[in-house]
Amino acid sequence: MEMRASHILVKDRALAQQLLIKIKQGANFESLAREFSTCPSKSAGGDLGWFGPGKMVSAFEYACTQLGVGSVSDIVQTQFGYHIIKLTGRRD
Repeated sequence: MEMRASHILVKDRALAQQLLIKIKQGANFESLAREFSTCPSKSAGGDLGWFGPGKMVSAFEYACTQLGVGSVSDIVQTQFGYHIIKLTGRRD
């Protein structure tokens, strides 16, 4: 199974919490990714494209498996920083 996700990656947990609150209040995920994310995917609104098992770090991949399409994760910590993940697709 492949998944497609977008994310916002930041180094500071407090900033991640502030962004997550804004998203839950209806802020545009892609706009926040463009403005705040430290990942090169920020230019695409955080879109990481399609990926299969083993292509992302395990905590990130696991979080994606727990989301429904269109859902946004809680804060996920990896060695890269703090992610807010939006699952945008799933296919077999």
